[in-house]
Amino acid sequence: MTNQTSPPQATAYWTTAKEQGELRTEDLPTPGPGEALVRTLYSGISKGTEMVVHAGAVPPRVAEAMRAPRQEGEFPGPVKFGYLSVGVVEEGPEGWPGQRVFCLNPHQDRYVVPVSSLTRIPDDVPSRRAVLTGTVETAVNALWEAGPRLGDRVAVVGAGLVGGMVATLLRTFPLERLQLVDLDPGRKQLADSLGIGFAHPDDALADSDIVFHCSASQEGLERSLQLAGDEGDVIEMSWYANRQVTLPLGEDFHARRLSIRASQVGVVARARRHRRTNADRLNLAVSLLRDPVFDAFLTGTSPFAELPGVVQDLAHGNREALCHVIEYPGNEDSLHPNREDQR
Repeated sequence: MTNQTSPPQATAYWTTAKEQGELRTEDLPTPGPGEALVRTLYSGISKGTEMVVHAGAVPPRVAEAMRAPRQEGEFPGPVKFGYLSVGVVEEGPEGWPGQRVFCLNPHQDRYVVPVSSLTRIPDDVPSRRAVLTGTVETAVNALWEAGPRLGDRVAVVGAGLVGGMVATLLRTFPLERLQLVDLDPGRKQLADSLGIGFAHPDDALADSDIVFHCSASQEGLERSLQLAGDEGDVIEMSWYANRQVTLPLGEDFHARRLSIRASQVGVVARARRHRRTNADRLNLAVSLLRDPVFDAFLTGTSPFAELPGVVQDLAHGNREALCHVIEYPGNEDSLHPNREDQR
């Protein structure tokens, strides 16, 4: 009688239906040529987009365009979705085993991917902080899109994870003015920790050269248009999913020759598209995470086994989070035993 060995198993989070999710076990394939087996250390919940998926609110017309790089299943579900994963390579081509890596992969404890999908994490970037790589990439793309100049006046409307990231990168630019704008007075604490000026929308200064809109609200976009100076640019970074948005374009929008431009991380911004690849952009993003200021965005940690409940809590507003980190069993990194990873 032939003994058959069962294939190795992996556990992943699936959105099974509207506002429902669960951990599922699946077979783990054997790595082929040019592929790596990654053991996950941490993953991050991208609250905006992942809550849209959890709510079953991805519009069918854009469902294909909104697929995550390593998504399985189809919207509204069952679907395996997510894109902020940090792990260590256990098997792979020469030079890869033992490497800490970032991958645009769903929440899963072990996975096999082409090494071309992996971004090496520098030794001086803690693993937990590295889950922010994908969000920093989004902010980098927006700055490439907008092209801020010396002495510019800039406003960032919406002090969530994406808006905060944009402001964090801009704080090192030689601007005349930078304001982080939000309705929530509690976000002033975040702005203070970043060394950035904070303002309530009613008190924000107008005549901005560039306004980055990140609040995902109609009111925020309206206020962004008001804060832009004549012939100024509003960079729209919010995704409204299936919500309708109405704007007062009959007021002074035309007279002041304002512009609204979309910024979406799926492709490299036009200003850099011919000279930068997605991999280049990810490598830049992870290198920027050497700065410990980004730890301000890591606002909670939960074990992987609790992930379905954590998603529900975030969806219902029972947890306040910028980026909630999921910690996987056995995540101590023997090659980089930096206690900062375990905070």
